[in-house]
Order: sequence, then C-alpha cells, then structure tokens
Amino acid sequence: MLRAVIVEDEKKSRETLIGLLNLYCKNVKIVAEADSVRTGIDAIEQHDPDLLFLDIQMPDGSGFRLLESVRKINFDVIFTTAYDQFAIKAIKFSALDYLLKPIFPDDLVEAVKKAEQKRETTMSKEGIEVLLENIRRPETDSPKIVLSTSEKINVVKVKDILRCESDNYYTMYYFTDGKKLLVSKTLKENEELLSGYNFIRPHKSHLVNTIYIKSFNKQDGGYIVMTDGSSIPVSRRKKEKIIEIINNL
Repeated sequence: MLRAVIVEDEKKSRETLIGLLNLYCKNVKIVAEADSVRTGIDAIEQHDPDLLFLDIQMPDGSGFRLLESVRKINFDVIFTTAYDQFAIKAIKFSALDYLLKPIFPDDLVEAVKKAEQKRETTMSKEGIEVLLENIRRPETDSPKIVLSTSEKINVVKVKDILRCESDNYYTMYYFTDGKKLLVSKTLKENEELLSGYNFIRPHKSHLVNTIYIKSFNKQDGGYIVMTDGSSIPVSRRKKEKIIEIINNL
C-alpha cells in the first residue's frame, strides 16, 4: 500500500484526483491533503508519505520550492500540472513522472505503477536532486540528466553526450570520455528530450551532438565524422538540411 499526500491548491482538482485514485488505484491510501506550499510541507513532515502528488504552481510558490524546503525526501513524486514546457522538460530530465490536467485514468494508473516499481531503488531521490539542481542552475551551464540502465542510475551532463544510436526499443548513449550506456528509451523519445541542446538527427538510427561534429564527407552518399572518429550516415532526404546546419556551426 502506498501512503500518499496530495498538494494541490484547487479544491476541485484535489477532489477529482481523489476520486480517480479511489476508483482505479486501490493500492494508494491518501493520508493527507494540502492546498499550498506551506501546508504541503507540514503534511509531508507529519505523515512521511511514500508518494506525493504535487501541483507545480500554487499561490504561495511552486512545487519545486516545496521540495527544496522539505528536510527529508524519501518519497516518490508525481507532478500534476497544466502544460508548462519548461517545467515538463525539467521533470523529464530528472526521470520523474508527471500528469497533465485534466488527468486521465490510464495515465494515473501507469504513473502509480511506476512509483511502486521505484520504491526499491534510489531513483526518485536522485531524480529530485537533479531536478532541483537544474532548476537552480545558470542558463549558461549544462543541465544534468538521469539515465537509468539495468544496472544503475546514472547522472550525466547533457554537454558530455556525444551521440545516441538506436538499438530497437533501446538507445545506446556514447559519451565524450569513451563510455557508453544502454538506456530503455526509443531514439525518438531521446530526440524529444534533448531538443534545444544542439542535437540533430541525421539518420533514423542516429542522434548527434553538433558540438562534436568534426566534418561532413560527401562520399558514399554522405556521412558525418565525429570528434571520436565515428562515422554517422546521413539519410538522403536530410542531407541538404544537415549540410546547412553544419555550415552554420
């Protein structure tokens, strides 16, 4: 049984979430509700929950501020939010979960299932630490990202990712120091996650960091040479666009 606290300033939203949990998530017991950052902190300190449903925007501050103020974090977090591009990107980088309002039952059940699976790991704590660090970081600094493999939870800087390569439903990450990680995400998911951070997709199976492109070779249909010496094919339909991007580097 997961003991949960709900922090949401809108009464109607709290009631809707409670109703959905009672109907579809019998393994969740709601031990407290709160409608602000201040009362949310009090509820967490008093009830020591396993799971926190946390609104991002509240009258007296953000859900991120609440997490910074809690003395001990030993719970998982599922954020509840209207669409907020910046917040959602930060949450995804941290490998934490979120639900967009209005909340749909299937999404809620899936998020709770993931929370149960993470109870035996330190993934939630690592993710919250990365989230708060990224929120506080200067815009000029590289954000960190949580990459979970079958063996461990890895926290890396985005600027240290050299390229990604598709491996069916997995993605192999290659780093500037020569290391690599196999992550359970499709290349499309990683492309969406890393958008806005100098990554381009020259081929259906490859995603590269433009910072580490060494040259473009026009032979054999065209391919990119990376600083580590690897050769990345360029699809015919993307060739013109890739050349344009490289010329502007």
